[in-house]
Amino acid sequence: MKKFVAVLSAAALLTTLAGCGATTDSASSSSAAASTEASSAEASAQSFKVAIVQQMDHASLDEIRTAIEAELDAKAAEIGVPIEYKEFNGQNDATTLNQIGTQVVSDGYDAVIPIASLAAQCMANACAEDEIPVIYAAISDPASADLTGLDYVTGTSDALNTASILDMMFAVNPDIQTVGLLYSNSETNSATPIAEAKAYLDEKGVSYLEKTGNTNDEVLSAAASMVGQVDAVFTPTDNTVMAAAAAVSETLTDAGIPYYTGADSFVTAGAFVTSGVNYTDLGTYTADMAVDILQGGAIPEYHVMEGGIITVNTETAAALGIDPSIFDSMASTVVEVTTAAE
Repeated sequence: MKKFVAVLSAAALLTTLAGCGATTDSASSSSAAASTEASSAEASAQSFKVAIVQQMDHASLDEIRTAIEAELDAKAAEIGVPIEYKEFNGQNDATTLNQIGTQVVSDGYDAVIPIASLAAQCMANACAEDEIPVIYAAISDPASADLTGLDYVTGTSDALNTASILDMMFAVNPDIQTVGLLYSNSETNSATPIAEAKAYLDEKGVSYLEKTGNTNDEVLSAAASMVGQVDAVFTPTDNTVMAAAAAVSETLTDAGIPYYTGADSFVTAGAFVTSGVNYTDLGTYTADMAVDILQGGAIPEYHVMEGGIITVNTETAAALGIDPSIFDSMASTVVEVTTAAE
């Protein structure tokens, strides 16, 4: 357990008036004073316990968790109340996540911050009976994940603007004939953007090739099977594919196929470009929501983070022979990165 901001100490010594000489007014005054002191002692001794449940390890989710923890530390210092938090990782396994949910409830956490859809679904189920507040992070489509209409559940959404990413694709190559759609069919995050991509391409009269995978090996095999058949590949904010992003990006780039994705973590792993949200900002906003709720604030509707930040990998762009400046007029913010060392 990590504990930040020393527990505030307070001593309130409550005394009881005794003796036949005490008047009603003085007893009432003393009782009020005692009540005030008791309330003060209770407030000063207050602390919060927060469980941070990460679905799996990968760059975007790690970035969100780091931002959440940093903001919890900052808010604890700001409000003068200790915030204890503990990290849990479900390794993308529903059974493990359900076990974590059971532990979180039995250990008496005041709130849970799950990161990514499967973690959020498992925590919402675990916390339903006691209605422990669940403040999720990075759910692309809360409705399709069945995370709406629950009084104790809210959070932040990294909803993808699928059309903007496909617009980028056709700005680079207006003559695309076939687009590869690479995703996991077990990821709720992918369902809506893949449907949107199909509708976009149908309207444009461009064909597409769907390939799915639910393990690293399956994802890599799916990507390799697209080589020679597609002109570009699109993957939304898919956590399963993200885990294999470095290998997928290398396969596609070596084949001269631009890889368009839903999160900047793909791009730092070697993919070509994305247009999405800032995950540090998302983590910070999520932590702020959690602290407000812990302090007695109402549980609001989920918040959709502002996106539109283009992140392009300049090394990959050079390998593909594409000038990244083509995106300068398409967004107010264009971030250039290189592939991170593994």
